[in-house]
Amino acid sequence: MSLSELLVPVADDMKAVDAVIRSRLDSDVVLIRSIGDYIVGAGGKRMRPAILLMVARALGYQGSHHHLLAAVVEFIHTATLLHDDVVDESDLRRGRKTANAVYGNAASVLVGDYLYSRSFEMMVETGSMAAMKVLSGATTVIAEGEVLQLLNVHDPDVSMERYLQVVRYKTAKLFEAAAQVGAIIGEGDNQVQQAAAAYGRHVGTAFQLVDDVLDYSGDAQALGKNVGDDLREGKPTMPLIHVMEHGTSAQCALIQDAIRSGEADFVAVANAIRDTDALAATSNAALQEAELAHQALAGMPQSVYRESLLKFCTFSVNRDR
Repeated sequence: MSLSELLVPVADDMKAVDAVIRSRLDSDVVLIRSIGDYIVGAGGKRMRPAILLMVARALGYQGSHHHLLAAVVEFIHTATLLHDDVVDESDLRRGRKTANAVYGNAASVLVGDYLYSRSFEMMVETGSMAAMKVLSGATTVIAEGEVLQLLNVHDPDVSMERYLQVVRYKTAKLFEAAAQVGAIIGEGDNQVQQAAAAYGRHVGTAFQLVDDVLDYSGDAQALGKNVGDDLREGKPTMPLIHVMEHGTSAQCALIQDAIRSGEADFVAVANAIRDTDALAATSNAALQEAELAHQALAGMPQSVYRESLLKFCTFSVNRDR
């Protein structure tokens, strides 16, 4: 099932969120509008806001704050991408040039800051202290994840545990927050909120692990980024760590040198990944996370929204981009 098919139950809500995003990106500062239009035009899966909408709807929410909060989640995500691309010196995302490649690093960082600031203004409008607490806490954890990842760059001694901590902080945390905020405004009790948070955390982790697989198995056109970017940036991801833990001494040395330098014989690295079944191991880890996400929704009432949330689990591990 395609993502667009999964989003059918909240299609009208997603259109409303897009309208909020465009209206709140408006600014008297022309450069902010220009970069805002550019990044919105780049598209993106919008999975995080969709999860918030679906959880809220699954719990019977009938208000209007879900649109504002879903837009907040997308703004936070976009701000992290703007900053991430500057840190990583990336020039390609979703098949097109990154904002920093077009407008420069300084403009990208400052517009990322603008999006964070705008997000907090929008949070306050909802008047939900509980939602604000979750989202503001998430932005702190995401920033910690960015710093942890920076510390891991070009470090071949990164353990699987250290890497998964980065995944939970940097990627899974916003999925978790989105699902939990959906439960908060849907007036779910603490048990429901924690179940929603667990769902988001596991789906987000599965999503990132599949990204790790795609970095070594996809093609640049399909992925919208350069295959092998993580290796060139010196990032030790799960497939590489798996090779270092299970490969021969020569394969381990190959990966260690590649992580240290960001340079390597990509064919040799790909062969080491293949010979140690690193992609299968990473895919299996993603499947386990998706199953945990599926289980987290066991107590949620039956609805088309719950069904789509469950299908997200499958989508997150079966996608090719």
